[in-house]
Amino acid sequence: MSANPEEQVVQHLDTVNQVVGEYLKGSDPTKISKELSLPRTKVTAMIKEWQTLAADNTVIRARAKEALAAADEHYSRLISKAYEVIDEATTTADLRSKSGGIKLVMDLESKRIEMLQKAGLLENKELAEEMLEIERRQEVLMGILKDIATEHPEIRDKIMTRLSEASEKMSETVTIVHSTGE
Repeated sequence: MSANPEEQVVQHLDTVNQVVGEYLKGSDPTKISKELSLPRTKVTAMIKEWQTLAADNTVIRARAKEALAAADEHYSRLISKAYEVIDEATTTADLRSKSGGIKLVMDLESKRIEMLQKAGLLENKELAEEMLEIERRQEVLMGILKDIATEHPEIRDKIMTRLSEASEKMSETVTIVHSTGE
């Protein structure tokens, strides 16, 4: 390390920038630590330092919100495309594609909220409202999948397996009652 204090600050900020860049891409501190050959505790401290600085600095906060808004818009477009796939699958009665499209929407919504939470820059009220909306959408999608599973027993087991896998990630239990029509 250089003896010049200004160079040390610049090097530190460059390292923080690299760490935060990887963090915002979705990497966890352990992965960042390995990629940048830094101790995990140092990586964690740099992320906390950045979050504190960003939360206290209105310019950084504004830029972060812009970046989050752009990423959020990107997720919205991807979700919109996934709904197009669902619509097309519905039109062609392709139940596997429809199930896959619905799962994709659920995954995208989960990733989007995870990104917003990770940034740690949103107001609690904004985050709570966003989470409620996403939870509402997920409930609607789960209802659609349950209806499809009930109406089409030939793909019921596959849907239940996929829902169970998704639910394990969300710490939920999914039950689909199979009626025989008696």
